[in-house]
Amino acid sequence: MAQSGANPLGRLRRDAQRNRDLLLAAAREMFSRHGLDVPLDQIAKEAGVGNATLYRNFPTREALIAEVFADAGAGLAAAGQEALAAEDAWTGLERYFERIFELVAADRGINDLVTRAIPTVPRMTEISRGHAATVGALIARAQEQGSMRRDVVTMDLLFLLGPLCRALPAATELRPDLWRRYLALLLDGFRARATHPLPVPPVGEEHLDRMFADLWEAQAPEA
Repeated sequence: MAQSGANPLGRLRRDAQRNRDLLLAAAREMFSRHGLDVPLDQIAKEAGVGNATLYRNFPTREALIAEVFADAGAGLAAAGQEALAAEDAWTGLERYFERIFELVAADRGINDLVTRAIPTVPRMTEISRGHAATVGALIARAQEQGSMRRDVVTMDLLFLLGPLCRALPAATELRPDLWRRYLALLLDGFRARATHPLPVPPVGEEHLDRMFADLWEAQAPEA
């Protein structure tokens, strides 16, 4: 005769999956509100589990970040494709950065994600490089159409837009749409009609990962 009652192993597996789901939900919420530096023990507390359970599922902060934002690149890639498909290159470029700024203004975790390269999370580095490739393609199209100054390179936009993104949480507290003013001011400086000779050459794109990695290493807390 078959034994009645639930399978203890099955119940343990369900409990383990439930704890993992709770951790991911708590991490996503806290990253959104406080950024990627939020203490891990606070995430465990928010999820209602112990620190041991958190570290059993996610041994490092980077492992948790990678899981929470596993699909983060999809939305960015879609926005890039839409921008590149726009008939007017400058309009496409503006829409792309407006979409990014809408995201990073509303979500501190996404803000950290797009303004930092995390070397120990390869997927995050891929997102950063994909973003840079999209920006480069948008610049090339705008230059071909004559709407962007010819001496602009990808790193010029990334170098200036990165710090502006980092300032968005403070700006958003003052006024939710304040970023629109400063994005418009910054982009206007790249228009062909605003051209004035630049005094020094840009840094190369090979410095992109190192620049954002240095930012991450300088600000990342202990796990």
